[in-house]
Amino acid sequence: MRVTPSVFLQRVFAKRGLNADVIPNIIDLACFTPKPPRAFGNSPHIVITRNLEPIYDIPTAIRAFAAIKKTFSGARMTVAGSGPELAKLQALVSKLQLTDSVQFSGRLDNASIPALYASADCMVNSSTVDNMPISILEAFASGVPVVSTCAGGIPDMVEHGVSGLLVPIGDAEAMGREVIRILQNPGIASGLRQAGLAEAGKYAWPQVRAKWLDAYIRSAATGRAW
Repeated sequence: MRVTPSVFLQRVFAKRGLNADVIPNIIDLACFTPKPPRAFGNSPHIVITRNLEPIYDIPTAIRAFAAIKKTFSGARMTVAGSGPELAKLQALVSKLQLTDSVQFSGRLDNASIPALYASADCMVNSSTVDNMPISILEAFASGVPVVSTCAGGIPDMVEHGVSGLLVPIGDAEAMGREVIRILQNPGIASGLRQAGLAEAGKYAWPQVRAKWLDAYIRSAATGRAW
């Protein structure tokens, strides 16, 4: 019996003639508490919670933020992650004259992540390759609207216009535009929050535990090894 955490990887296996059951990753909902929407005025807080690696294309998110600043002059961004791209990203921030608005917090420990989401008005994910990012589930569970690229398996967990907004890979203009749409429209933001919270509930341990138990029972019944 073969198990994969996402429909995306299930499709990858299928292309090679291999069957697989999907049992998703788990998120501890006890660690994340959705907060009421903030009255951010002209100063929304945008967060990124990915490592500073080329595949996550943080430059696109930074360029999108530069566009957001033209509408919300007091906007700020926190990039929570570490990696080899730090110097390049800092240089880009300086070039775009965003030094006073973008903070590189470094990698945060698990205990500090909920507070970051609690202070956020939108989370952006600009990855070029992805499977099932836990960071999006964390944002969902925190009641934070998500704007992400449509890379890999992300469209399987984020329904465009329902639980989040999806944009093409590498399209900073589209990403900035969609973030602005969320920030300017409380109704859209509220709908995304509610749908995201509902989606996060599918990845809680009681739901995932039932899937694992069923898989073990079926495996034992067939006598097939994992």
